Formats: sequence, C-alpha cells, structure tokens
Amino acid sequence: MSFSNVRPHASADPLGEALHLLRLTGTLYCRAELTAPWGVEIPHIENHMMFSVVTSGQCWIEMAGEEPRLLQQGSLTLIPHGNAHILRSELQADAEPLGVIPIDQISDRYEIMQYGGGGALTQATYGVVRFDHVAAQRLVALLPNILCLNSWNAESGSWLQSTLGLIALESSVLQAGGETVLTRLADILIIQAIRAWLISAPEAQTGWLAALRDKQIGRALSLMHKSPDQEWSVNRLAREVGMSRSNFSARFTHLVGDSVSRYLTKWRMQLACKNLEETSESISKIALESGYQSEAAFCRAFRRLYNVPPSHFRKNMQQFPAKQ
Repeated sequence: MSFSNVRPHASADPLGEALHLLRLTGTLYCRAELTAPWGVEIPHIENHMMFSVVTSGQCWIEMAGEEPRLLQQGSLTLIPHGNAHILRSELQADAEPLGVIPIDQISDRYEIMQYGGGGALTQATYGVVRFDHVAAQRLVALLPNILCLNSWNAESGSWLQSTLGLIALESSVLQAGGETVLTRLADILIIQAIRAWLISAPEAQTGWLAALRDKQIGRALSLMHKSPDQEWSVNRLAREVGMSRSNFSARFTHLVGDSVSRYLTKWRMQLACKNLEETSESISKIALESGYQSEAAFCRAFRRLYNVPPSHFRKNMQQFPAKQ
C-alpha cells in the first residue's frame, strides 16, 4: 500500500459529487409515434434505468405495486430500476409485448416505432440507459420504483420545459451526432429529476444520503470514495474530519448503517468488481488500486464478501449480478 505525494482532499459537497458521477451510458433511444388505441408491455431490464418523455399527447403508465399514472405532454418519467411496466393510450387498451412490435432501426442505438390503431397521436422519446460508476449505482439504488415530473408544475420550473423541447427537436430528425446530443440531454433531465427528488422526498433525508449531507461524515465518505487505495483507519478519518475516534465511529455507523471498516471494504470490493468486469488488469494491480498490500490479502477480503475468489468472479461474472 502506498500513499500519494498529494494529500487527499474531501469534497466540500459530497452529495453534489455523487450527482456529478451520474454519467449515463446510452444503450438505446427510441422515438415513438403512437396512435390510439395502443399499448406496449416493456419487460424488466436488469441494471438499467428507463425514461420516457411525452412530447405530444398523453398516455398511461402501469407498474406492479403502483397506481396507474397519466403522463401528459411535457412529462418526464424515470424507471430507475428497470422494472417491467406497461404504457398505453387508455387503461382499457390491449397491450402487445415490446418485442413483437415492428421498429425502424436507424442505428445500433436509435430506432423509430410507429404503432397503433390510427386514432389520437401520442409522441414520446424513450430511453434505456445505465450508470457505470459505483457511487452513481448506489445513489440510483435508493430511488423509488417510478419517478414522474411534469414540466407544467411550478416545482419543475422552466428547465424541464426547455430541455424537453430540445429532446423533442433532436429526436424528430436524427442528425449527425444526434445520439451524443440525446445522451447529454438525458444526463441533464435525469440528474435534475433526481435532484428534485433529493430535495423533496422524506426518504432522501435518511441513511447514506443523509450521511453525504453531514458536514463531517460526508467529508469522510468523500475521502474514501476519492482515494480507496489509501490506508484509511477510523483514527485517521476521525482526525481528518476533526472528531474524536469514538464520536466519529458512532455517528458514521448511525448514519451509514455500516461500520467504517465494513463500508470501506464494500466500497473497495465494488470498485474491484467493476475493474474485474470491465478491464484486463491483473488481480495484483486491482488489489493495489483497492488499497490492499498484497494480492493474497485482497483475495481473502474478496472471498469473505462474495464467497468466491476474484479469478472465479471474473470468469463467471454473469452469476454475480448484484455487487452492492
């Protein structure tokens, strides 16, 4: 384990830092032109977020365990956990599975759907995206099953109207670089929607999110997030944030729900899983990046958490969908 020549610094805004890491990887964007009556059954998509923007007309969204909601022109809807749901022109309309509805494939990540019975028109842009950073994934895991914003609500403000207008314009005729523009606009929409939820939802005032807001515990989390390879101990973190060891340890556990050492181990292992999955780095290098002096110590810690060694995880990643 080695210390950097530059002393780690905590962010002054750990929650804002987590939001900054909400960078999307666009998987698929669809421009839908739907004429009543119509209905589309959208299946569960693991580890992805879905969003819809109704640019004209209206439709209903239904999801198990949730009341049906009417989505009007100018609305943004997030499905943070990729839950199965149904979109339809009216609650009585029959719905077809998404996979059997014809689409016009414009590119690998952009398609157009024209479907329905020829009646009233609803136009929408639909996206399937994912977040790759561990901090972003942790934040998204705390969101509700469905999150709706209406651009005509005073709480949403003009930002939603203007961004929805740009998405409608961009998706009407896909031009050069259009997928990139849509991805960046989706970044803005989704981050703003999550921001609105963080401000207003009672459940966003507790747990890990409350810990990020806490002046001292938030600083400690930021230090661990930014420099997981450092030799963080309870004593060192307590000194960094200006608290006694006992008070720091007790408040950290109360807010975060894990002890300092367990949280740090989980964080390091989540980053290690990402590296094992997405890179060809050696296990010894991943061990050092994860704050372990030796590959053997890293492998022991990894096995304690996941019950398999990292080499087995890398070979059989599809068996380990949850790395929270």
